[in-house]
Amino acid sequence: MRIKVDTEKCQGHNRCYSLAPELFDVDDYGYATEIDDGTVSLELVDKAKLAAANCTEV
Repeated sequence: MRIKVDTEKCQGHNRCYSLAPELFDVDDYGYATEIDDGTVSLELVDKAKLAAANCTEV
């Protein structure tokens, strides 16, 4: 599984980062970004799905 932050839609609420800081980072402007290439390890799949489900822009 891979995650990708849609930078066109991200409003900087950072719910994803709050729920899964192992998968997301925040840039200098306060917008979420995926860490590295966005690859999600098996043990973090549930956290990735939770983060996506809590995003107000999805």
